[in-house]
Amino acid sequence: MLWGTIHNYLEIKVDDQPAYRIQLKTKENSITLAQNLPKGEHTILICKNTEFENGYVEIVGVTCDNLLKSAPKQKRKIEFIGDSITCGAASDESEIKCDKGQWHDQHNAYMAYGPTTARNLNAQWHLSSVSGIGLMHSCCDKKIIMPQIFDKINMAKDSIKWDFKLYQPDVVTVCLGQNDGIQDSAKFTSAYIKFAKALRGYYPDAKLVFLSSPMASKELKAALVKYINAVKENLKINGDANTGAYFFAKQYNKGCGSHPSVAEHKQIGAELTTYLKKTMRW
Repeated sequence: MLWGTIHNYLEIKVDDQPAYRIQLKTKENSITLAQNLPKGEHTILICKNTEFENGYVEIVGVTCDNLLKSAPKQKRKIEFIGDSITCGAASDESEIKCDKGQWHDQHNAYMAYGPTTARNLNAQWHLSSVSGIGLMHSCCDKKIIMPQIFDKINMAKDSIKWDFKLYQPDVVTVCLGQNDGIQDSAKFTSAYIKFAKALRGYYPDAKLVFLSSPMASKELKAALVKYINAVKENLKINGDANTGAYFFAKQYNKGCGSHPSVAEHKQIGAELTTYLKKTMRW
């Protein structure tokens, strides 16, 4: 549907066929998801590729021969917290090239590193991410930071609080700091520790994994490594050793605006998959 003049994208996957993109061009859309399928049961996945600021998508109904119950969900659960990188923003030029169209035309959440990692590990996934957001400083004239909005359904101050009982992940990854940039070490570390403690309150049993930014420069990566190691050590000293840290091997910036491309998200996901397999013994 259209959200004002802003359009959304969906990623559609039918059985084991390659996923494909659909742009929603009107307020109400009637979409043919698949046709000429062989007789038998088929599975269709619909993923909203664009983020919160593009508005919501409501599925009014489905027309098919027979709608079966969904298969049981995977037992493993992961949540990915982050910024535009985690959103899959600026990654997909398959239809509209960089610097063309609107800012969200290259969004692809389904192919972002988080969902890619989750699929590799046969896990459910949640993205809690906003383009431009930071831990203590956001970019692009945003007046919000992640700790202010993480517990809300909507980003507004008066939004309904999210019920964390609805989704208790085994792993929570935090990928923030790209929009903060290099900050005062003590202030940034303190803000990170405070947010990590809040996460622990929401998720008492989850493994908290702190990530460097995949698109960080050498200087920013070095700062994030320093900050994250200090956060991890502080939490350990204060009784929380159920944490981890992973620093990406290189800078991924071949997408639009120096963001990771879809191909690079696959590489990022492969890195994170290897780490989580080992640390979670999955």
